[in-house]
Amino acid sequence: MEQTLATWLLPIIGLIVGIAIGYLIARYAAPSGTQRQVDNLQERFDTYQSEVVTHFNTTATLLHKLTSTQQDIRDHLSQGADKLALDEQTRQRLLTALHSENHTPRERLSASTFTEPPKDYAPKGADATGTLHENFGLKSRP
Repeated sequence: MEQTLATWLLPIIGLIVGIAIGYLIARYAAPSGTQRQVDNLQERFDTYQSEVVTHFNTTATLLHKLTSTQQDIRDHLSQGADKLALDEQTRQRLLTALHSENHTPRERLSASTFTEPPKDYAPKGADATGTLHENFGLKSRP
């Protein structure tokens, strides 16, 4: 009986010890690689976010400069029209053209006047038979 107990006990103890060692190796060895990947992804994400913020800040600055430059050009053209126009009528025409280009209303698309929803069937004529009619698709014999 002792030999039978030893025959069963040693493999069971070996299995339990093997499972414990495998668990410990998997627990402490794997996260370091995974943690490095997570850290790498986090760093790339932070860099990306920083680049996006920088991009939009630069875009906002450039748009502000563009708006300011556009206003300076308008002011310069207005001053030029005041100084260089030969008569009052020409000056008024230039100033009106300058200011009307800025404030032209944009055309809006009008809503469609056709308000009937599309049909999911083919309409038929008054004298035609429908697809559910008992004679549909049959040719009549002369």
